[in-house]
Amino acid sequence: MREIDVNEVIPKVRQMCMDANYFLGDDVKSALVNAEKNEESPVGKGILSDIIKNSEIARDQQVPMCQDTGFAVFFVEIGQDVHFTGGSITDAINEGVRQGYADGYLRKSILGDPIQRVNTKDNTPAVIHYDIVPGNKVKIIFAAKGGGSENMSEIRMMKPSDGVEGLKDFVLDRVRRSGGNPCPPIIVGIGVGGTFEKCAQIAKKSLLREIGSKHPDPYYAALEAELLEKVNKIGIGPQGLGGRTTALAVFIEAHPCHIASFPVAVNIQCHAARHKEVII
Repeated sequence: MREIDVNEVIPKVRQMCMDANYFLGDDVKSALVNAEKNEESPVGKGILSDIIKNSEIARDQQVPMCQDTGFAVFFVEIGQDVHFTGGSITDAINEGVRQGYADGYLRKSILGDPIQRVNTKDNTPAVIHYDIVPGNKVKIIFAAKGGGSENMSEIRMMKPSDGVEGLKDFVLDRVRRSGGNPCPPIIVGIGVGGTFEKCAQIAKKSLLREIGSKHPDPYYAALEAELLEKVNKIGIGPQGLGGRTTALAVFIEAHPCHIASFPVAVNIQCHAARHKEVII
């Protein structure tokens, strides 16, 4: 059994919150550069150039690349041979968020109650998904999820008879109705199967994949490629002003489901696909 003091977690989470908002991932930057080269719309090409410059300013000056610094979402994989000491791991993660968003001058966007709408003023509580895995290490993945892209997400409890063609129609319709609201070029995360809540969770987790990666299952890899091509043919383009670059990637995660169900969730990410991870 390996013991980990939760106080080790706090500074790592604090730094992740700031780094994710300041430094765009190399995979996203590379995808944006390639998109700019291939974009045929002069307006779209100019927007992509501005997005790239914005990320460079954020990196050099260590300021947020977007004013919406997001809901703090975590996927935490805990080795079954780990024992936390010194307090609650959930409290430690929230303290890290509290410090990171304060020290990094990141916007605090979280309301303590969705109806009464009073800001917590420190961007907590975070949304944390825990998973127990083999081993004696802890992997913490942080994603700053902005409200604009999150609002364009949707889950639909489809009929099994809708099949893959129904899934395609739903995804394309969701992207089409989103228009420029999620700040394209977007990343489209799709969850298929599981239950109502599991479907949405895996859709969000799919957004953590590296842009350019392929699904290990050839069937889903082909489906991702097909949907990406169709999404980009819609013509929404960068920031919704037209062009061939509506999405940088389409990612799918699947989970076993009930014989009577066929849930499909679409979780859209903006071009500032911010996430970082640490292993303790």
